[in-house]
Amino acid sequence: MMQQNVLVTSISKKVPLLQAVKYALQKSDFNAILIGGDADSKCTGKYFVDEFWHMPKITNLEIEELVRYCKAKGIVLILPTRDGELLYFARHKEQLEEQGIHVMISNERAVTICLDKQKFYDELSACGYPVITTTQDIEQLEGERYVVKERYGAGSQSIGLDLLREEAVAHAKHLSSPIFQPYIEGEEVSVDMYIDAFSQVKGVIVRKRELVVHGESQVSTTFRHQEIEELCAQMASDMNLYGHVIFQGLLDEDGMFHVIECNPRFGGASSLSLVAGLDSFYWCYLEALKKNITYYPFVRSEGEKKLVRYACDLIIDV
Repeated sequence: MMQQNVLVTSISKKVPLLQAVKYALQKSDFNAILIGGDADSKCTGKYFVDEFWHMPKITNLEIEELVRYCKAKGIVLILPTRDGELLYFARHKEQLEEQGIHVMISNERAVTICLDKQKFYDELSACGYPVITTTQDIEQLEGERYVVKERYGAGSQSIGLDLLREEAVAHAKHLSSPIFQPYIEGEEVSVDMYIDAFSQVKGVIVRKRELVVHGESQVSTTFRHQEIEELCAQMASDMNLYGHVIFQGLLDEDGMFHVIECNPRFGGASSLSLVAGLDSFYWCYLEALKKNITYYPFVRSEGEKKLVRYACDLIIDV
């Protein structure tokens, strides 16, 4: 039987993610190998996969070339990891599926909403969800302190936090498509979840972002919060999301949860949620093999877990 392998794209230096995928594959009985792809031939991640693909930039990758590569390498599952490639895979999701290549990605409409902060606010606030007010015109906001960020792409990109009105207006002049939000004091929270092929939320893990550097949690701790879990699960269902996704929000001193955004992919600190029981990569691999994961339950850890990210060295004999 031909190997049923996995391709992770844009691997960069995402070593914990690659290790988590390898662990998931080791749990299966299919002797699968992990192939990592990146446009940078010198990326760190190449040392943590079974085989490396120096792939073209996503803007230059014809879908026919991708299919040919996957067929030649026995790839049945693709795991995109970078915001800039998510729409590409969402647009080609059905075409790849027809070729027996499953992708852990939501549909194009859902991904578009997630990557456009203004659209995300407009859509979800209209459904009554507590999304932080987002506007392209600061005059529509009340208050004294503001957040300014790019409308599209990663939330931490060129962000201006806790700014006075005149500071916010000045900061916006340096952005391509600025949007404004009121600044809200609160604890940063990430909500990891997996939505299966039947659009059912398989499991949810809530975690505090205790130390954030360049938009990624360096210290994060799981905790239980039924209201946040149920709220985000309902949003995911209404948005028709699929696979591993992350909702970001703020929990204020009054216990109110303010939704900021949704990342329709695995996150930098999402490996904490895997350890807490959210077996996203294993479930997705099984779904790629057309297995019903109803028989592979979500079992949340009884105790809470803390993640601390740190630099580590790999020594190789040469």
